[in-house]
Amino acid sequence: MPVKVAPGKAIKLSSGEHSELIRAIIEDFAARFVPGAVLIYAGDTGEKWGYFDAALLAKLGVTIEAHGKMPDVVLHDPKRNWLVLVESVTSHGPVDGKRHAELSKLFQGSKAGIVYVTAFPNRAIMGRYLGEIAWETEVWVAGAPSHLIHFNGERFLGPYSV
Repeated sequence: MPVKVAPGKAIKLSSGEHSELIRAIIEDFAARFVPGAVLIYAGDTGEKWGYFDAALLAKLGVTIEAHGKMPDVVLHDPKRNWLVLVESVTSHGPVDGKRHAELSKLFQGSKAGIVYVTAFPNRAIMGRYLGEIAWETEVWVAGAPSHLIHFNGERFLGPYSV
């Protein structure tokens, strides 16, 4: 399945519901909420590392070992210097407290602020996980792409200091 990652540039992901949601995150979520973002990583169900710009991530202070548990999508917003970590939920869970801690540790060297987002294909699936979603994170639903749900905290869509 082709996914447009920049003007004139596309990558291919395996077909399936999970990849469809990853495509929506890259093409719809990013364009709307993180305009100008650069794709650093996109997971793939067929090839774990569907796309990975390790050099850019290293410039931002993060080096990932082969066994690192990457989120499904990593975007860099150069204008605001944010790393946006997105979990795509079609069968596995959201950014809950445990996953938040794992990602915080994995990206602890980041020179960019970290933003945590859970993406769902629709509100029905989101409803199954509402009680698990960590505070100070964002939720995006592909079925309602112009909306973002903020789970408390002092700001809307932005990094938090640890």
